Amino acid sequence: MAPHTVSVTILDKDYQVACPEDQAADLVSAASYLDKQMRAIRDSGKVIGLERIAVMAALNISYDLQRTGRGEDVMGELPKDGSADGTLRSLNRKLDEALHQLRQIEIS
Repeated sequence: MAPHTVSVTILDKDYQVACPEDQAADLVSAASYLDKQMRAIRDSGKVIGLERIAVMAALNISYDLQRTGRGEDVMGELPKDGSADGTLRSLNRKLDEALHQLRQIEIS
């Protein structure tokens, strides 16, 4: 089965991400959520630079995920059955790869 490629836009930049076809809708939803988080951080004016904004968004999302894992009430809460864990780990790896590529572009 050939990899399925999904186009997502985060902070007005397009990214092509390979994922299983049956997970494409979840990936688009996660990218939309990340985009909203990053826009909120950028619009606050307290953090400048795409990489710093992405790191702050990742930290905020990770913090919310940890709180959810402990059963705390979190706005925009993830499923409590753990079904999002694998997807979030995968998205975290993809975010790390995108940040690495961004750093390479900035160095060039």
